[in-house]
Amino acid sequence: MKKIGFIGLGIMGTPMAANLRKAGHELFVYTRSATPPDLVELGVTRLDSSQAVAQQAEVIILMLPDTPDVESVLFGAAGVAAGLSAGKTVIDMSSISPMATKQFAQKINALGCDYLDAPVSGGEVGARAASLTIMVGGPEVAFERVKPLFELMGKNITLVGGNGDGQTTKVANQIIVALNIAAVSEALVFASKAGADPARVRQALMGGFAASRILEVHGERMIKRTFKPGFRIKLHQKDLNLALSGARELGVALPQTANAAQLMQACAAHGMGDLDHSALVRALELLADHELSDTSAT
Repeated sequence: MKKIGFIGLGIMGTPMAANLRKAGHELFVYTRSATPPDLVELGVTRLDSSQAVAQQAEVIILMLPDTPDVESVLFGAAGVAAGLSAGKTVIDMSSISPMATKQFAQKINALGCDYLDAPVSGGEVGARAASLTIMVGGPEVAFERVKPLFELMGKNITLVGGNGDGQTTKVANQIIVALNIAAVSEALVFASKAGADPARVRQALMGGFAASRILEVHGERMIKRTFKPGFRIKLHQKDLNLALSGARELGVALPQTANAAQLMQACAAHGMGDLDHSALVRALELLADHELSDTSAT
């Protein structure tokens, strides 16, 4: 049994923390809002700062929205860094800037601690089912030491390389996911506008080369209009902005990523930033003046 700190108890963080606690680990948490009832029932210990969490725990896990949030929790007043002692391990499971991650790792290493960037994919469903894909960057020794904890939260766990490489892999993942959502959106809007039943079109496509998890899961959400967030549009926007800013630094062109980012921006401009990223289909529907729920051509 390990003493684990967990900071960031949102849609993803709460079930991830719960899975660690259910396995018998002692869990120390810090959150600015109320402790989620699920974790209260499991008997976690709430502390009054990130520093206090770092003082009590052997392994400190972060699951936060964006790069500035991670920086503040790590190095701000009463932050994690202030509570660390040599030999501890910090794991950032947020999706943030690869370049900033390398800088954060250097600062934590200077305190005698290991740092792993370990962003995840799989959404709320994967977090609850402990079936997340976990992409890890950092030293192999530290990875092997905490791998049993990763195995309580995910299934496909890969040490990609050094610090920052986990975040780079997550950015690549988000590019692929966004482009697939855009492709499924275009296909279903096209089919529906032409007069076909989008539900039956999806069913037919699931048996062919176009089959994908996005078509399976998000295609169904688009048709059923179930846009309760598993992963919010505004967070995927953030990830695509990381991709585009990284591309500028590297001199790489990402034209399709830019297109997907603009579709998400259109959704956000219409007040849909807090919907699930499958709601990207709404941008295509607005352009077509046609909703998937309407199967007749206009």
